Amino acid sequence: MASSPRSLVGKIWARHVVTEREDGQSLLFVDRHLVHEGSRRGFELIGQRGLTVRRPDLTFALPDHYVPTAAVTAKPAAANMLALLRENARKSGVTLFDVGTRHHGIVHVVGPEAGLTLPGSIIVCGDSHTATHGAMGALAFGIGASEVSHVLATQTLWQARPRDMRIRVTGRLPEGVSAKDLALAVIARIGAAGGTGHAIEFTGEAVRALSMEGRLTLCNMAIEAGARIGTVAPDATTLAYLKGRPYAPQGAAWDAAAADWLSLASDQDAAFHQEVELDASRLAPMMTWGTSPEDAVPITGRVPGPQDYRDPVRAEAAARSIAYMGLEPGQPMAEIRFDRVFIGSCTNGRIEDLRAAAAAVRGRRAIIPAMVSPGSEAVRQQAEAEGTAAILREAGFEWRTPGCSMCVGLNGDLVDPGARCASTSNRNFAGRQGPGARTHLVAPALAASIALHGRALGVH
Repeated sequence: MASSPRSLVGKIWARHVVTEREDGQSLLFVDRHLVHEGSRRGFELIGQRGLTVRRPDLTFALPDHYVPTAAVTAKPAAANMLALLRENARKSGVTLFDVGTRHHGIVHVVGPEAGLTLPGSIIVCGDSHTATHGAMGALAFGIGASEVSHVLATQTLWQARPRDMRIRVTGRLPEGVSAKDLALAVIARIGAAGGTGHAIEFTGEAVRALSMEGRLTLCNMAIEAGARIGTVAPDATTLAYLKGRPYAPQGAAWDAAAADWLSLASDQDAAFHQEVELDASRLAPMMTWGTSPEDAVPITGRVPGPQDYRDPVRAEAAARSIAYMGLEPGQPMAEIRFDRVFIGSCTNGRIEDLRAAAAAVRGRRAIIPAMVSPGSEAVRQQAEAEGTAAILREAGFEWRTPGCSMCVGLNGDLVDPGARCASTSNRNFAGRQGPGARTHLVAPALAASIALHGRALGVH
């Protein structure tokens, strides 16, 4: 008897089920466990129980959140977090991609570029933006400290199967509109809780036309729409990106793996619990105005007011956001004045992102402080070798070393209280980039343009 049609998520899930409980939870085998400084509690928990890391060969440690991106010594608290990760990796035999090594960088940038992220695999990390890796056709999601310890000790994890959501993006993105703009448009459309309980599969002509870097950006932001998982089915773009990567299969093993990966696409008649469709050709460069990624409008638009929302809860939230951000209802987005710019993070710290920023500023000078932190050592070296870094430096941008940097501010890279920052990161929560900081999420080219003008005049 033929099996019923299945989605990409359903196919990968079924391959990894070890056993199932009566409550519907599945025990899944985990192919890759990525750990960073925030995973220390997981190591503590298994240590307290006298357990060891079950599969150190499938576990990879990367310092990123607390790593200084300037030529300074880490502050004592950050230095302690880094030392703990190094010690836990040493004691457990886990591979460590430390600062200064060829694979150092942000975990969600290094995973794909090193070939650790493979289609059809299940990947977990104690970080919500693990959804990024789903761009390669994997199931990837963030987990908590107790789950980190469970994976360390068993290489498995109990999970409930999420519902399937398909977001189909038709048409083509206009010139100057990027994957980050698409992601913000999706979140503005379905809301910050729109994907709760779902695994999102991004499909359609516009998604297929994205580079792998663009797909990684799109899936990175799936968590900001409420979903733990964001995926894109593997295709020729995926294979071209992965072939020859250090941890990808080689030779005959590559040929077999590639054929298998292409079979993972959702069956034509697969059922989805929820479907959303967007027309990419109608999109424009986006910018957030509030304190949630769903608070996004085109840069040609205006700051909404509480009166624009029928839901009283949403209206109240809008009023709080506007007050925190120091804006006025109806204020044109293009009139908002900025104090600084940040380009980097696991959302937009890849070479394609830095090239877009450099193209926007070539031959011109920034009028406000602007910082660039590459997502990995490989990205840094490539940007410097090809001249991208030089263009940004000549435009007055501060060129940093790899790390999470100003995305979350755990390493000392902060926005001053009350200051307004155009940021290519993924979250604009109140205080995310420092106490009282005001964050506007944008794409790299727009962030670079804002550095030139002090406001969002568009990308030229």
